Amino acid sequence: MQFFIYGQKELSHLKAKDERLSRAIEKIGLIHREVTPDLFEALIHSIVGQQIAAKAHKTVWSRMKAELKIITPCSIEAVNEDELQSFGISFRKANYIKNAAHMVSSGALDLDGLRSLSDDEVCAKLTCLKGIGVWTAEMLMLFSMQRSNIISYGDYAIRKGICMLYGYEQLDKKLFDKHKNNYAPYASTASLYLWAIAGGA
Repeated sequence: MQFFIYGQKELSHLKAKDERLSRAIEKIGLIHREVTPDLFEALIHSIVGQQIAAKAHKTVWSRMKAELKIITPCSIEAVNEDELQSFGISFRKANYIKNAAHMVSSGALDLDGLRSLSDDEVCAKLTCLKGIGVWTAEMLMLFSMQRSNIISYGDYAIRKGICMLYGYEQLDKKLFDKHKNNYAPYASTASLYLWAIAGGA
């Protein structure tokens, strides 16, 4: 099991930039969030989990891993859509998964090449895939690629955490961007704490 990597450098920066976040960091302490370094596996995992409960996601993923052993473009291409559906995956998601495997195996999407691109460029590449929106791309950049400056306006819990921390009744994009710029270049670490705050930490 691997966790998102951050440390004193990121924390010192955030604490110096934001007094309220600094107090929250001191109270909450270090946060351990699991990551999936294999970007293709993380991509398929994210598609499987779309619009289903966490328990159902875990069950379906366990079945899929048990049958396929490893999640690679080759292992996905070796099964048909009916077989994918037998794990508890909808027809639409099975189509998304097969498309992702084909895009990667054909070279239409170079996952390794994404590592040399900017965050915006990575997001643009990933959202070209069927079933991958901006929020999913941002979560893949954070919890697989471990990009340092990811914070999602599309994430309800992030917005809730900001509102709770600063006492806002609502949060528009302009105000969100103000905080994002303040957290830069370590907004990913700030995200971990905002999720914790939204969860009642």
